[in-house]
Amino acid sequence: MARRYSARRELAMTIIAWTVGLAIFFPILWTVLTSFKTEAEAVASPPSFLFFHWTTENYAEVQSRSNYLAHFMNSAVISLGSTLAALVIAIPAAWAMAFSPTKRTKDVLMWMLSTKMMPPVGALIPVYLIFRDTGLLDTRPGLVIVLTLINLPIVTWMLYTYFKEIPGEILEAARMDGASLLKEIVYVLTPMAVPGIASTLLLNVILAWNEAFWTLNLTTSEAAPLTAFIASYSSPEGLFYGKLSAASTMAIAPILILGWFSQKQLVRGLTFGAVK
Repeated sequence: MARRYSARRELAMTIIAWTVGLAIFFPILWTVLTSFKTEAEAVASPPSFLFFHWTTENYAEVQSRSNYLAHFMNSAVISLGSTLAALVIAIPAAWAMAFSPTKRTKDVLMWMLSTKMMPPVGALIPVYLIFRDTGLLDTRPGLVIVLTLINLPIVTWMLYTYFKEIPGEILEAARMDGASLLKEIVYVLTPMAVPGIASTLLLNVILAWNEAFWTLNLTTSEAAPLTAFIASYSSPEGLFYGKLSAASTMAIAPILILGWFSQKQLVRGLTFGAVK
């Protein structure tokens, strides 16, 4: 009886998991399908799912109108640059709060997290004016700085959580062996937290890649990433759903491929320390 109940429960959980997964993935699938439709079929009612005239004209039009490779390189440089900069700052900060806490550590962590609750538009004007006066508007370094500061609280919180799971006795043993603070972080702490650091890196790359508010307001052409590439197909003349879907598919394809091939590492890092 218990075995039959367990089988039924497993089947029910499998069905629920597949249903939720398909519901989450369906908008992406619909975007990909729409990118292969003509503009007339893209807005047809009722919509057609698979039985329509498949065409690649939207991709050809997008390629002819925009420099996809330039936008892709901007997204790659900005995402990787801001992620690496955030890790360089967050690893020592998380180490200090995890292994040398003070009575203000929890307050600092909560303050860092509270900065994510402020609407970005509240800081847009001062940031825009600072960037204008310092020549950072529409530059890769400017966006790297902004995205580093935006995602730094999340990176620090995640690394702090991972570092708390590492026994402090190991670091004490390294100090007794004569390891300096730098060597302790680089050669002892970092290798032990590789799964957590890797998952933090991947999540931060995804967040930076998908950031639209700051990239659309602080760039025009030179440093415009793929978010601006997508937005360029929304014009006063109307929404061209076929071309917009083609641009969206081209923009999300690299990050989907990255997530697919790194999913094991991502799950391992997210569950790091969850099972005792």
